[in-house]
Amino acid sequence: MFMEVQDAQGNGQTSGQAARGESETVITARDVDVYYGNKKALEGVNLDIQRHQVTSLIGPSGCGKTTFLRCLNRMNDLIDICRVTGSITIEGQDIYDPAVDVVALRAHVGMVFQKPNPFPKSIFENIAYGPRIHRIARNKSELNDIVVDSLKRAGLWDEVHDRLDQPGTGLSGGQQQRLCIARAIAIQPKIILMDEPCSALDPIATAKVEELMEELKAHFTIVIVTHSMQQAARVSQRTAFFHLGILVEQGPTEQIFTTPQDARTENYITGRIG
Repeated sequence: MFMEVQDAQGNGQTSGQAARGESETVITARDVDVYYGNKKALEGVNLDIQRHQVTSLIGPSGCGKTTFLRCLNRMNDLIDICRVTGSITIEGQDIYDPAVDVVALRAHVGMVFQKPNPFPKSIFENIAYGPRIHRIARNKSELNDIVVDSLKRAGLWDEVHDRLDQPGTGLSGGQQQRLCIARAIAIQPKIILMDEPCSALDPIATAKVEELMEELKAHFTIVIVTHSMQQAARVSQRTAFFHLGILVEQGPTEQIFTTPQDARTENYITGRIG
């Protein structure tokens, strides 16, 4: 299921849907609870995430938004005391089914972390590593093409094309984050999760990553956790507001920021809580 054939842009949408500009639900969460030991971190989350849109998860620190994001590619499996109940499906398949190949799931659902974390390898090898591990490239020529295409999509090719053999750790912070985005793209996911990807970046680098998200949503479904309401308003089509482990409200971003339906959302947007 997670290895469904894609087109050259990593686009799993049918040509008819794309031509009509339709959106469809790709991720469905129902009654999701998350526990760390005896502590309940999330309660009763119900959320639909649409294909080829940017969905922002916002809320105060510790409200559960990153915990929920990590549920979507089972990163919480790496925490011994963490337990997830309820249902999360991607394209109709329960990702917590015991038969699911977690490695294949994480290739299908890429992730970019808060702090840029390039491998201690060359720029080329940072991108080539994933396609090698997942056997996406059949030969060296295909691998080279994947590296070039991924760097171009991440808006980094013009800046690094003449130093691909130099360490990725030698790039600036903003370039390192775009390198990590290119690395995620290289394994041909359909969904990209971003956990506060701009929090460690300066305004110029942040603007470049935000522009990149706008371009990438044509080919990928993006879910972003952000501490910045301004960023959520700029980059996302839908927004979900979390507070104290509860998904309070979700909807089109413009509606959430201009006419929220819940007083807690309005209080957060206006700075009275958070």
